[in-house]
Amino acid sequence: MSDMVWNPSESFKQSTRLYNWMLSLGYQDYEAFYQQSINDIEWFWDQAVKELRIKWFEPYTKTLDLSKGMMYPEWFVNGKMNVTYNCVDKWADNATTSKKQALVWEGDDGETKTFTFAELEKETNKVANGLEELGVKPKDVVTIYMPMIPETVIAMLAIAKIGAIFSPAFSGYKADAVAKRINAANAKWLITADGFYRRGKEVHLKEEADKAVSEAPSIEKVIVVDRLKNQKNWNRNKDIAWKNIRHNESDYNVRETFGNDPFMIIYTSGTTGKPKGALHTHHGFPIKAGFDAGICMDVQPEDTLFWHTDMGWMMGPFLVFGGLMNGSRIVLFEGTPDYPKPDRIWHLVEKHRVTHLGISPTLIRSLMGQGEQWIEPHDLSTLKMIGSTGEPWNPEPWIWLFEKICKRKVPIFNYSGGTEISGGIFGNVLVKPIAPVSFNTALPGMDVDVYDEYGNSVINEVGELVIKKPWVGMTHGFYQDNERYENTYWNRYRDTWVHGDWVVKDEDGFFTITGRSDDTLNVAGKRIGPAEIESVLVQHQDVLEAGVIGVPHEVKGETPIAFVVLNNHDLSKNLMEEEMKNIAVAKLGKAISPSEFFFVQDLPKTRNAKVMRRAIKSAYLNEDSGDLSALENPYCLEEIRQIASKSG
Repeated sequence: MSDMVWNPSESFKQSTRLYNWMLSLGYQDYEAFYQQSINDIEWFWDQAVKELRIKWFEPYTKTLDLSKGMMYPEWFVNGKMNVTYNCVDKWADNATTSKKQALVWEGDDGETKTFTFAELEKETNKVANGLEELGVKPKDVVTIYMPMIPETVIAMLAIAKIGAIFSPAFSGYKADAVAKRINAANAKWLITADGFYRRGKEVHLKEEADKAVSEAPSIEKVIVVDRLKNQKNWNRNKDIAWKNIRHNESDYNVRETFGNDPFMIIYTSGTTGKPKGALHTHHGFPIKAGFDAGICMDVQPEDTLFWHTDMGWMMGPFLVFGGLMNGSRIVLFEGTPDYPKPDRIWHLVEKHRVTHLGISPTLIRSLMGQGEQWIEPHDLSTLKMIGSTGEPWNPEPWIWLFEKICKRKVPIFNYSGGTEISGGIFGNVLVKPIAPVSFNTALPGMDVDVYDEYGNSVINEVGELVIKKPWVGMTHGFYQDNERYENTYWNRYRDTWVHGDWVVKDEDGFFTITGRSDDTLNVAGKRIGPAEIESVLVQHQDVLEAGVIGVPHEVKGETPIAFVVLNNHDLSKNLMEEEMKNIAVAKLGKAISPSEFFFVQDLPKTRNAKVMRRAIKSAYLNEDSGDLSALENPYCLEEIRQIASKSG
């Protein structure tokens, strides 16, 4: 295990929610507590919902029912509750918390809006009444194709309040990708905006929404938020102004839903053209998100949670429900973290007194190249934790973040799980030391193991990440496609979830993700994750980032090739290639070092800054790319295709 760089003091440890909860259950030692959490999952999740103070309209009669098998657990049997009540109403109905800020929004241009819990409840009630008057019924699906504005959160909460299902789509999607998700969910309603601002420019979202609706016959009505104040080309038969559904200010009696009633379908991009619709329930995703944020990340009612994300990605709903479930304030940001200047994200932290900041490794790599002068003017003393998710870290940017932003005092909570998990599998709990890049534990309640190809547990070697028992928040199958769900996660080992990550567990119980198992290279019989090679390449001071893929090789079977983004594009490519080859051979050995290096302007990334290696590989090999609708910068694939045509 790498040297620990952050160690919690005894007083800090004793101040955390996790430690005090453990203590109330009779545990001081985290490892003993974790073992109990996976040995008796019914006991554990029963205690977790009590600690989160979940309000049940009807108490559950049994914590867990496995009569339908491990793939379809039923949690909190017969219990009735509602997500929105637990996130908003119960805080608004309390005199102590009703006037406390719940939501802070900042636009691309710096405009801000705030909502107290009482104000958020009032707005949610208006929209819930309006949706019901339009004919939205329980279990109807409403697609949300929206930027990061307050109305997006209000719509989600209102839909859940009436017992309907919302399905968020990434605001950067084009019409075809939105239409695929509408049709897959058979959504009757679409909520969108005329547009939004990004880097000072208008993005006309309604134009894409109209194209999507033309390909989606199930849509009955389109509700439009007037963000840009320039609505055009209205369809009189379908379009309704958001402001016109907010006229009824009466209280709305929240619908008492069974806990396992669906409240959200969130689609993820697949390797084929068809997206996967993870189906989440009222007592699933919000409780797991609330637990991970509140108990593991130590988000408390007086804190402010800000995750730079989009509502179409899992971390968007995580921000909303993880924050509000704990009575904390959440920050929603429309813009980009380096506009109009590279210090925008640090400005947001200072201005809104952020205590818990969520970022991606790619974002930090890009900010590193801008220089430390953009950090120094800002007071970041409110930060209690920085969370990171989306992809594995390389050591250099992790250390840069820890030293320059965290000042070696603020812990970095590496966080990895997925849309189908409702949160994290691994994390850095704040009662244990933290080492760079790795995770200091599997999170409580997550019965994790690392298997070799024969299904044996392994230590200190790369293996397949598996989960051996169900957990609260586990997707309730794929929407109208459970055969695909079963084939994706359950077809390799009996009653065992295979997550698709390659992981190393060391003898101290720390975990390191080396990459996706479908990204893994097999070079002359040696298996290696691309992140391991990339970590070596970015150690060069002139390398901003790198993406490694495996391509067919007549002798080795597969050989790595590297696509590299430089800090300075004027550098000699021949010299850089020679230096990088020397580094790779010295660190990795000649057999698995990249056989070729290609220098590019950018790597294909999703909006949350995750490098999509699958897109690099398909472009280079001229293969079917599958669903690339999540890409933020698809234009960079053309450069890779041109490189392939020249090298081929």
